[in-house]
Amino acid sequence: MAFTLPALPYAFDALEPYIDTLTMQIHHGKHHQAYVTNLNNAIAGTPNENKSLEELVKAAGSLSPAIRNNGGGHWNHSFFWEILGPSAGGIPTGELADAINATFGSFDDFKTKFAAAGVGRFGSGWAWLVKKDGKLEISSTPNQDNPLMDVADIKGTPVFGVDVWEHAYYLKYQNKRPDYLAAIWNVVDWKKVAEHFAAK
Repeated sequence: MAFTLPALPYAFDALEPYIDTLTMQIHHGKHHQAYVTNLNNAIAGTPNENKSLEELVKAAGSLSPAIRNNGGGHWNHSFFWEILGPSAGGIPTGELADAINATFGSFDDFKTKFAAAGVGRFGSGWAWLVKKDGKLEISSTPNQDNPLMDVADIKGTPVFGVDVWEHAYYLKYQNKRPDYLAAIWNVVDWKKVAEHFAAK
């Protein structure tokens, strides 16, 4: 069962001016496509070729680096595109907002702590908001790892995540990762994030 690149749920220029059109075209059409292609090559002709993406990701620690890295890359990016959107941003509401305020003190405090996780990730990786045992935690992972993996330091259900690989921001923000992390809040689809939080 070969994996395929999911279509973006919006146009390449829909996240302007916060994420530029060319970055979206390259990030989705080149980087994400490469993870899909390389994952399919890594599982072809093996017992893993009939497993779901989530099954592969959750067993990453016992699989080859090619499956771990590219499976993670495919899962992470598929998740990332869905939690961003045009006419988004603002602040979360409802139970998600209550949980963020209860855990981190306020939405602004959450943003500060989340940005610190993203800026503090050395090299390439991701920053995450994770639901674990019904509670929220902030974490970061290296490379294309994620909190679903058996190798994650903090395991749980990803609620929100931001790609901090340089390919996600370098064309517009150069080496200024904090500026990218400050801008990303303008395109977060909090309704989608709330759905992940509400899921069992």
